[in-house]
Amino acid sequence: MSTKLKRSLLFGIILLGIIAGFIFRDQLNPEGIQQWIESAGNAAPLLFISVYIMSTVLFLPGSLLTLLGGALFGPLWGTLYNLAGATIGAMIAFLISRYITSSWVEKKTAGKMQQLIKGVESEGWRFVAFTRLVPIFPFNLLNYALGLTKISFKQYSIATFIFMIPGALAYTYIGYIGKEAATGGEDLIKKAMLGIALLAVVIFIPRLVNKLRHVDMLDIAELKSQLDAEEELLLLDVRKLADFNGEQGHIKQATLLPLEELSQRITELENYKNKQIITICRTDKRSSEAAKILSNCGFENVQVARMGMTDWNKHNYPLAD
Repeated sequence: MSTKLKRSLLFGIILLGIIAGFIFRDQLNPEGIQQWIESAGNAAPLLFISVYIMSTVLFLPGSLLTLLGGALFGPLWGTLYNLAGATIGAMIAFLISRYITSSWVEKKTAGKMQQLIKGVESEGWRFVAFTRLVPIFPFNLLNYALGLTKISFKQYSIATFIFMIPGALAYTYIGYIGKEAATGGEDLIKKAMLGIALLAVVIFIPRLVNKLRHVDMLDIAELKSQLDAEEELLLLDVRKLADFNGEQGHIKQATLLPLEELSQRITELENYKNKQIITICRTDKRSSEAAKILSNCGFENVQVARMGMTDWNKHNYPLAD
C-alpha cells in the first residue's frame, strides 16, 4: 500500500469519526460516561485520558470531560489527567494536520481564522500561549490549524501544556465543587470561594500575557538609515490626525493610518503582506498595539520604531514641510 493511499485511508477514518462525533455529540450522557469510567477500577485514569484524547481529535466537547475529571478524581489528580488528555490529544491533532490532512484543515481555517493563525509565525510560542489562555478560538479546530504553521512541534507541545494549566486547574476544581455540592461535602463555601478566585486568575492572566507578546523594535537611527537608502518599506504613522500635523510633526515618507481605524482598514495594506512595515507614533505604545494587530492578521515583517517621533525629534532629523 502506497504512502499516499495510507494517508487517504487514515484521513477517511478520522473524517468519519469527526462526522460521527458531531452527529451524536448531543447524545453524550455525562452520567453514562462517569459510570463507565468508574467501573474500570484501577484503569479508570488511563481510560479517562484515552477518552479525552479521542474527544480532542474528533472535535467532541472537552469542557464536559474537564468538569468530569474534577468530579471523578478531585482537583489535583483531575487536573493532571485533564492536562494529559488535552495535551496529548492536541499534539496528535497537530501532527495529523501537518502530515496527513493539511488541505482539509486549510479549507476549514480559511478567512479571518487563517489570518490569525499566521500570527504564530511572527510570535512563535507566545502566540500559542495567548490562544491557550484566551478562549476566543475553538480549541479542537485550533489544534489542527496550528499544524499548518511553521512552529516546531516541540515549542507547540510545551506551550500548549504549560499555558493550559490555569484553565485546567480552574475548571477541574469547578467540577470537583459540583460533586461536593451534590454529595454534601464539608467546607463548601470555602471551596466555592477558592473556585471563584481561580476563575478570576484565569480571566486576569491573558491580559498579562498580551502585554508580554513579542514586538520587534527598530532604533530610530536605523529607521533613518533605511529611509535615506530608499529601501522598499511602509512607514505607518498610527497617531491621530491632530497629532500627525501637530507639534511633533511627521516624517515625509510616513503614511497616516490611526490605530483606531487600523482593523477596519486593514485591507488597504494587503500589498504589504510580505513586505516590511514599520509602525510609529509619539513613543511606541500605540505603534506596538498596531504591530500586534498587523502580525495577528498575517503581516510577516512588522517592526516598531522605538520611542517614535520623540526620538526622531531628539536627533533633529528632518520633518515633512
